[in-house]
Amino acid sequence: MSFKSQIIHIGSLSMGGELPVRVQSMTNTDTLDTDASVRQCIRIIEAGGELVRLTAQGVREAENLANIKKELRKAGFVTPLCADIHFNPAAAEVAARLVEKVRINPGNYADKRASFIRQELIESEYRGEIERIRERLLPLIKICTANGTAVRIGVNHGSLSDRIMTRYGNTPEGMAVSAIEFLKIFRGEGFNNLVVSMKSSDTRIMVESNRILVRMLTEEGMHYPIHLGITEAGEGEDGRIISAAGIGTLLAEGIGDTIRVSLTEAPEKEIPVAREIIRSIAGTSGRMKEPCPPLQYRRTKDRYIPQIFSEHDGIFRDEQGEIYRDEVLTVNARELTGCNESQKIGGVLNPVFNEDDFGKLCIHAASLLGRFFIARLPAGLCITNKGKVQGEVLRNLAFSILQATEARITRTRYISCPTCGRTKFNLEEAVRRLKAATAHLTGMKIAVMGCVVNGPGEMAGADYGYVGAAEGKVHIYRGTEAVMKNVPEAEALDRLLELIKSDQAKR
Repeated sequence: MSFKSQIIHIGSLSMGGELPVRVQSMTNTDTLDTDASVRQCIRIIEAGGELVRLTAQGVREAENLANIKKELRKAGFVTPLCADIHFNPAAAEVAARLVEKVRINPGNYADKRASFIRQELIESEYRGEIERIRERLLPLIKICTANGTAVRIGVNHGSLSDRIMTRYGNTPEGMAVSAIEFLKIFRGEGFNNLVVSMKSSDTRIMVESNRILVRMLTEEGMHYPIHLGITEAGEGEDGRIISAAGIGTLLAEGIGDTIRVSLTEAPEKEIPVAREIIRSIAGTSGRMKEPCPPLQYRRTKDRYIPQIFSEHDGIFRDEQGEIYRDEVLTVNARELTGCNESQKIGGVLNPVFNEDDFGKLCIHAASLLGRFFIARLPAGLCITNKGKVQGEVLRNLAFSILQATEARITRTRYISCPTCGRTKFNLEEAVRRLKAATAHLTGMKIAVMGCVVNGPGEMAGADYGYVGAAEGKVHIYRGTEAVMKNVPEAEALDRLLELIKSDQAKR
């Protein structure tokens, strides 16, 4: 399923084709704060970011992109800027005259925020909606054509329109269709300076939606560059592992021209992680010479519960300490990208690494192993390392990779966005406090979101949500339902914990 994209130009940056995979990040400052935004842009660029995205939630923020760009150019930085737009075509049309790229979301550019209410349409009505969207997009297309501005059609699993979800569900197929509809409109107007993305906080959905997208693009004769990322990866070790598992899987298949690792941390910290993922899969060139075929999902009637194994003197033991005598595939980690389902990966997969740095080992292992557990193939995992990292941390890393691919959930999964200028509270601190307060819980998903752009949709797969609503105010969700609205931030964590405790008591 290797996909060779066309080359496009975003200001001074070119991407696609055989060019290296480009790395980018996004600011989390207030876009109206020129000085803070410029300083953060510079930190991202100096860390190795090749494109910087800034939120432009309104026309004022879009207009201020001119001042930010002016100050960056005055400081000698020519890195292209991208405006991130949700719900506001007027802001997109302003930004498209000022920066090199605009990202729009098909789920909310011409539609209202999803209500998760079915919107049944007959075929003529459905086509009418597509025409309405085309009319709404025409001014942006004309402005981008006149100014040489690139556009990213950025689909998020968390913000599909009611129209798409009614016909296709909140699914990988629905995500791909949403993108193709917009791409056809742009192409129909002769505009092809496009990038497309399929993002989710769920690695399996992110991988499957991109595979479907590639198939649809190929069928339509489209070859636009693809941007990869996990929307709300979280922070720390877990955030790095889940990002590496999803992005690494697709890079190994030759899919992806630019990536962003979305961590709930300072945005400049995302760049080294992105670089390490690329190195894990393709070395410094950033491209696989011979992309791997996608691994087919295992079809089994039994529940898939891979085990974690340990090895000592050539003897493998399971989690109960019993000796394992069945199939073990021991393979040098550098050769993992060449493994496919024809090899004996239905037994225990035993990759052998040689790494002294635990942080790098996490990224390398997740990048290389994610595809096997997303496909639900190995019966178990034993990570072997010849470097300095030894002992129980290797078992914990193995559990983390299974958790990141949702092959086996053994602790609470935190879905948290990387923050941006739309964030309504100190999200990093909220995540830390929430983790500390819920460390005793297992097998649960809790989403911590800075705003409502992706919140309700991404929480379709979460048990509970903590979502910024307004300055100092938080909505508390159970699934996609806001059960408490505009809770003061100082009370929100306690209210969420009370809700969880109450629900558990009823079970």
